[in-house]
Amino acid sequence: MPADPQLDRDTLELVALASAVLAALSLLLVLLALARVRALGKRVRRLAAPPRSGGAPGPDETALRHIGMVRYDAFGDMGGRMSFSAALYDDGGNGLVLSSINGRSETRTYAKELRGLRSEHALSPEEKQAIEEARL
Repeated sequence: MPADPQLDRDTLELVALASAVLAALSLLLVLLALARVRALGKRVRRLAAPPRSGGAPGPDETALRHIGMVRYDAFGDMGGRMSFSAALYDDGGNGLVLSSINGRSETRTYAKELRGLRSEHALSPEEKQAIEEARL
């Protein structure tokens, strides 16, 4: 039995229409992605720009430039020094200390704020050591 030429034409028209819709959606997604990349580029340039306060360009005093990290075994039966404390603070000693305590069945993470290299929370010996490491 010969194929119906009208059916083949209808099928081709449907495939062509679906392809055109798919191409239009793809173009729209590309344009949206380009807009987001452009907006991100503007944000990055704004972050990297020197301060507008009229001062000379240079390092920002509030940048978290002092970084120190200490790895250790939090528990005697655990090896591999998978726990850590990391200190990040600016020239004024303002920032934070992050600690991650790794156990056999769970890991706990803590963040403590630093103001003038002091915290309102008690600091562990490892956290104090990370603060000292960041001074070097």
